Amino acid sequence: MIPAPQGEHVRLSASQAELEATLWLPADHIGVILFAPGSGCHSTPPNDYVAAILHNARLGIFWFEPLNTAEIPSQPMCEDALMQSTRLGAGYDWLRRNPATRDLPVGLYGAGQSATAALQFAAERDGVAAIVARGAHAEPAARSLLNRINAPTLLIAGGLDEPAIRTNRAVYAALRCRKRIEIVPGATCSFEEPGNLEVVARLARGWFMRHTHSRARFSSGLSLWGGM
Repeated sequence: MIPAPQGEHVRLSASQAELEATLWLPADHIGVILFAPGSGCHSTPPNDYVAAILHNARLGIFWFEPLNTAEIPSQPMCEDALMQSTRLGAGYDWLRRNPATRDLPVGLYGAGQSATAALQFAAERDGVAAIVARGAHAEPAARSLLNRINAPTLLIAGGLDEPAIRTNRAVYAALRCRKRIEIVPGATCSFEEPGNLEVVARLARGWFMRHTHSRARFSSGLSLWGGM
């Protein structure tokens, strides 16, 4: 698990809101993941299984929930994705200003509503090295945005989550970047069934280890974990 004492707590201002984030960098980090766990996530960063697996693979975790507690139930999904996308930009800009992370490749992980926001952000801003979008239930506000995404993109949906399957297949068809779609059998939208988060973590780790570094391969990581 991620060692909580090493976390650096950050406060960000974006879209007229004060937001909190936490950065965990392993000692021998080779990249950093802007990790948006999704509105209503009940895990905390040191206890989130996917984040812990990525951290143990020498990837820093910038844990960032783009909506505060009061906003989570109040926004329609489309407006919510637009707002989250803007706020993800604030998190990304902070990583680019921070001396410890400004030269690192930045991957983007979004779950649930934050998965849609992650796609929207990557379509509007260059610089993201790789994307993992888990369980998106809505496409970006304009489907035409999707063909502007340059970062290699992995889409993950639960096999029992029909709305997410339909959305992710439509997104996959519209993408023009390097892409992959994975349907996890027996998984619902939460992926909380036994073994399903392990599958998500393995897929995300493999994708980021292969694609996150935009200038050189993570050769040591690939030899440890295998390509995906």
